[in-house]
Amino acid sequence: MIKKEMIAMLLAGGQGSRLGVLTSQIAKPAVAFGGKYRIIDFALSNCINSGVDTVGVLTQYQPLRLNTHIGIGIPWDLDRNIGGVSILPPYERSTDSQWYTGTANAIYQNMEYMEYYNPDYVLILGGDHIYKMDYEVMLKFHKANKADVTLATIPVPMEEASRFGVVITDENRRILEFEEKPANPRSNLASMGIYIFSWPVLKEALITLKDQPSCDFGKHIIPYCHERGDRVFAYEYNGYWKDVGTLGSYWESNMELIDIVPEFNLYEEFWKIYTKSDKIPPQYISSSSVIDRAIIGEESEIYGEVHNSVIGSGVTIGEGAVIRNSIIMNNATIGDRTVVDKSIVAENVVIGKDCVLGIGEEVPNKLKPDIYEFGLVTIGERSMIPDGVKIGKNTAISGVTELSDYPNGILESGETISKAGDRL
Repeated sequence: MIKKEMIAMLLAGGQGSRLGVLTSQIAKPAVAFGGKYRIIDFALSNCINSGVDTVGVLTQYQPLRLNTHIGIGIPWDLDRNIGGVSILPPYERSTDSQWYTGTANAIYQNMEYMEYYNPDYVLILGGDHIYKMDYEVMLKFHKANKADVTLATIPVPMEEASRFGVVITDENRRILEFEEKPANPRSNLASMGIYIFSWPVLKEALITLKDQPSCDFGKHIIPYCHERGDRVFAYEYNGYWKDVGTLGSYWESNMELIDIVPEFNLYEEFWKIYTKSDKIPPQYISSSSVIDRAIIGEESEIYGEVHNSVIGSGVTIGEGAVIRNSIIMNNATIGDRTVVDKSIVAENVVIGKDCVLGIGEEVPNKLKPDIYEFGLVTIGERSMIPDGVKIGKNTAISGVTELSDYPNGILESGETISKAGDRL
């Protein structure tokens, strides 16, 4: 019989709707990050760096890019004969087939995969956070406390605590109370959505709650385990951790990478972040270009100016163009003399010549003010922007647009254009 001490189940099927047009064609964990990575790289790298060599990746929404990126797990040393990485989409059974309807429901539907490895412990992860964590240290904490369930937790500002599940513990870190997204939080110790379960405890809880609609760890499994008297503990993590669930947090976490002393260092030798890397030529930086505090991806050609920005691979920035405080993803083209300020430009976008992005005052977005905010311009994948247009703040564009889509050549702040049938 195959025996693994701990296996990981990585939930990567989320739609990531709060990232708007960035996730209209790809799953959130497959969104580019930091010039050369994708968001899921961080959880996968943490696994192999922690000695966890068996990882099930649960996919559902728009999985093609994610599946292609992961492949058989070679970049993360997860191409193993026994264990390694396995893609686990929903599949049809003889009876009761369904999509994954909640985080715990997704894990329950893969009970057979987990039982195959006969684990002592199961590590539950999300695929959409930026952080470095040694899960082996968390497992030692779990064992030392003879815990049934351990939640990774992190202190957050009290004003943000209502966005998370929060815990109240005793002096030994045993959880006394757990509240999922409380309106009036009584603690700022937030669950990171990372759990270690002793396998018999997880199995029993999943089977007992299998008929619970949209069964979720935070709403159902953790409260169930706590109420029946299981030993539930909080492992406090104090390193860098960012939930890049909004355009603002996604933009901010990319910008933090280019600080003179970055809070989150991508290049530490002892804890590397691995990714799928194509063999492509190096960057070309022209003699007339100006670059100041930036990440520049391979195969990019820079003829203009780049200030305080993250540039992916294969990007072309034309002569006289100026990029400030922006994220330009892989294979995008920025035309000559175009100015891009505080924008997120997705992959394979073409922006024409003499455009200006990020003009005017901040006005709430008329369509989705809670998504397209933070003063950002957001351009979805494979979009095209014609020459000479001006685009305001808190705007979103998706699809191939023409000059006629811009009244008087301007997209005013707070407006959106969708020409691709995408969910804006």
